[in-house]
Amino acid sequence: MLTASTALFSRSITKSGSTLARRSASIWANVPQGPPDPILGVTEKFKADKSPKKINLGVGAYRDGSGKPYVLPSVKKAEKLLFDAAGDKEYLPITGLAPFTKLAAELAYGKDSKPLVENRLAITQSISGTGALRIGTAFLARHYPGAKTIYLPTPTWGNHIPIAKDSGLEVKHYTYFDKKTVGLDFEGMKADIKAAPEGSIILLHACAHNPTGVDPTEAQWRELSDIVKEKKHFPFFDMAYQGFASGDILKDAYAVRYFVEQGHQLLLCQSFAKNLGLYGERVGAISFVCADAEEKARVDSQLKIIIRPLYSNPPVHGARLVSAILGDEALYNEWLSEVKGMADRIIDMREKLYNKLVELNTPGEWGHIKSQIGMFSFTGLKPEQVDALAEKAHIYLTRDGRISMAALNSNNVEYFAESVSKAVKGEL
Repeated sequence: MLTASTALFSRSITKSGSTLARRSASIWANVPQGPPDPILGVTEKFKADKSPKKINLGVGAYRDGSGKPYVLPSVKKAEKLLFDAAGDKEYLPITGLAPFTKLAAELAYGKDSKPLVENRLAITQSISGTGALRIGTAFLARHYPGAKTIYLPTPTWGNHIPIAKDSGLEVKHYTYFDKKTVGLDFEGMKADIKAAPEGSIILLHACAHNPTGVDPTEAQWRELSDIVKEKKHFPFFDMAYQGFASGDILKDAYAVRYFVEQGHQLLLCQSFAKNLGLYGERVGAISFVCADAEEKARVDSQLKIIIRPLYSNPPVHGARLVSAILGDEALYNEWLSEVKGMADRIIDMREKLYNKLVELNTPGEWGHIKSQIGMFSFTGLKPEQVDALAEKAHIYLTRDGRISMAALNSNNVEYFAESVSKAVKGEL
């Protein structure tokens, strides 16, 4: 029979043992496994494939005619200029490199744009387009006077949704893509934006809509501006592809500049990853059109409050590169030629892909391949056809049928077209 003291000792040992067991288990033992990123997952499968014919059409980065990463000649010249200048490595101000933000604003809005001339554009450097979006959504969640609801197109860039949600905004959607026509459902888009509660935040892709490659026409942008103004909505533009979409920086900025001309107090996110090939440099900007200089100063102050606990100061090298190119007439003109060259190569791949699909009597109508714009194309392929391409042809793309046109070149476009044709015909 146990005495009271023995029983107490036994319970103490048991308790100590269970405590020790709990402590020996990892602190993170209950962290759940998250779902894989759909695009990075494509790249992982591609890397594991040993076939010499394999093609990765999931990556959102430009590739040259040989399928290799491309550093623009203007960027190489700017790199040499910076090296020769032997600049310091001091911290930038919280809102970034002033010459960069000035030139970024001029590229997007135009040098003579009223918000710039009247000193009422609040702008800050960001960690590429993703960072700009995060700053923008965080600012809206704190300071937007209307409902904290953002409307995104269906579909949209996959990262828009978690960025908005993590910032505290409620996410809803408006109609955009028509699967039947593989084009824009403009009537559905207008109807949904009209039906949204007055003062809603409407995110718009300024050009080269990701992932569909389908953009409104200039006339349709003018209609959308009228609807947004009538409903007192707030336009939130994401412009990741200026110049890279059509090869024309003015054409690609049409929507943003038109909305500003019509008096919208918009928010704009810019990225220099695609149009200058500065993917790893993480160079971006976010700007707010304000009512006056005093309002601009207040918005600037709140942007600093958001940025300071996030990353404190943006990186300097990429901003200096962009400033060197946009701020030098010769380099700027060289860059304009280069960005047009990249856009033209993608347009040429669209033409070649379309022609080959037609030549092979591929079932369906493929005109959308040519009418879509920018790096990506929504092919209209079904998930099971995408799976067949990966398993039988060693071709990798996201299951929604999106491909990066930049990954196609003269060495693989025919093989891709032949494989797509077989997949659609059920012959793979």
